[in-house]
Amino acid sequence: MKIQNPHDKMFKETFSNIEVTKDFINNYLPKSIVDIIDIETLEHQKDSFIDNNLNETFSDMLFGVNINNNKGYIYFLFEHKSYTSKNIAFQLLKYMIQIWELKIKNLQTNKLPIIIPLVIYHGKEKWDIRKTLGEMIEGYELLPKDVKEFVPNYKYILYDISRYRDEDIRGMAQLRIVLTIFRDIFIKDKEGLKETINIAAKYLRELEDKQTGIEYFETFLKYVFYSGKSFDEEDLKDIIENVEKAYPEGSGLIVTTAERLIKEGMEKGIEEGMEKGMEKGEKEGKVVIAIKLLTKKFGILPSETKDRIKNLDIETLDVLIDGIFEYNSLGDIEKFI
Repeated sequence: MKIQNPHDKMFKETFSNIEVTKDFINNYLPKSIVDIIDIETLEHQKDSFIDNNLNETFSDMLFGVNINNNKGYIYFLFEHKSYTSKNIAFQLLKYMIQIWELKIKNLQTNKLPIIIPLVIYHGKEKWDIRKTLGEMIEGYELLPKDVKEFVPNYKYILYDISRYRDEDIRGMAQLRIVLTIFRDIFIKDKEGLKETINIAAKYLRELEDKQTGIEYFETFLKYVFYSGKSFDEEDLKDIIENVEKAYPEGSGLIVTTAERLIKEGMEKGIEEGMEKGMEKGEKEGKVVIAIKLLTKKFGILPSETKDRIKNLDIETLDVLIDGIFEYNSLGDIEKFI
């Protein structure tokens, strides 16, 4: 069985545990914010504001909480691409406006609640994008200070997890597990991910409830298997052996879980083989979209450019299409083709 968007699943399963989210807030938000939050009022809201066409690259979660004695919100945007998005401040603004519109409608008020936006990123590329809306606006930095007051601006809080050292990762066991795995999933090879699994298993010892530990073990192991490197049966046997040593309290259930995942992995391989034909059709569709969008923006494309676009893989085509509004000339797409 194929898991759709394992990054989204791992993120939401972990942060749906309100105690994990409280722990993240207490450990990672600036102290000035933590000091004015009534953490015991934190509640997960069911709403999501991600556009359908961005579901594969972003996940979001909204939490209501009292901020400085007023009802407010903390908005988590999790970017699970291996590369950065240059227009993230603008995207966040759109999502925050949607939140405000929803609250105005539901609460029958013209007062806007405070929203603190957070971005969690774990891609290979270092996040070198500025973290304010104003810095996306051409000429904003050159405006006189008194003129800037008339131009919308805000700053989001960024967590570039791939740059975290072991000592930077703190909090309760589930939180350290998810942050460690998010950090390593794109940047480590297969052997490195085996060690990550072993470290995560050691963290499980801190959980008082063994059943909770086993369930979370299955969650993070599935995540690694379905979004990381391809593990074969020998790799899984190594993982079982190491995890049994690291977390002996749940060794019996761990073996059962791992064996089931081996079977699921084999089924996944068969399924993926069947999907290759479908993938070919998907790629051809994205080639058509990319060429059509670029032609609309820059005019008729050279035949050589079209041929090079046709040879791109699906992931690169997605990147190319995603950045269509950022290109000023065909030269800007050279790095992709």
